[in-house]
Amino acid sequence: MTDKSDPKEQARREKLARQFIEAIPHSQALGMTLSDIADGKAAISMGYAEHLIGDPETGVIHGGAVSALMDTCGGAAVMVHPSAPIGTATLDLRIDYMRPATPGQTITATAECYHVTRSVAFVRATATDEDPDRPVATATGAFTLERAS
Repeated sequence: MTDKSDPKEQARREKLARQFIEAIPHSQALGMTLSDIADGKAAISMGYAEHLIGDPETGVIHGGAVSALMDTCGGAAVMVHPSAPIGTATLDLRIDYMRPATPGQTITATAECYHVTRSVAFVRATATDEDPDRPVATATGAFTLERAS
């Protein structure tokens, strides 16, 4: 998914995406790490951790952690869109949970900002564990789009 455009522009976008994730304390508490970025695309991983378990009997990660991962990934995809936004916030996020994530496995969200208007960006996202052919969840969302004046 890595952006093949100008290396300086790629470095600027990666720095922006990393700063975006690091500025959110919840992202740090959940152990999110930026995996990849490109024009309007991002991938963020969240390793399995006991403090993220929602059901102690099964060891399954709580749906709220998956939701936060997908929301953060969607925002990162907006931040690296070629329209060069300087800020974003979630307006709406619909998540469809397909199955529980497999206990012990890392969850990775990938998101694409596929359409922007003057003030709103639209995103699609998917979360998978280590079986990429079976999504844990999918999402669609709308995000504010703040641009430099």
